[in-house]
Amino acid sequence: MIKVKVIGRKIEREVEYQKGMKVKDVLRAVGFNTESAIAKVNGKVALEDDPVKDEDYVEVIPVVSGG
Repeated sequence: MIKVKVIGRKIEREVEYQKGMKVKDVLRAVGFNTESAIAKVNGKVALEDDPVKDEDYVEVIPVVSGG
């Protein structure tokens, strides 16, 4: 399982790990895409195509935009 916390939204979930998963798959599983959030895997900023492993901890930081 991958533990996921969405910063500022009081969302904490576990996503079932599947072989070959990437950051973008985890974001999608909690309702975000790579244009609407930044991810940190085990405390380090990660790119959308970076792999994730079973037992990783992912923090999702929603991007705020507007004018």
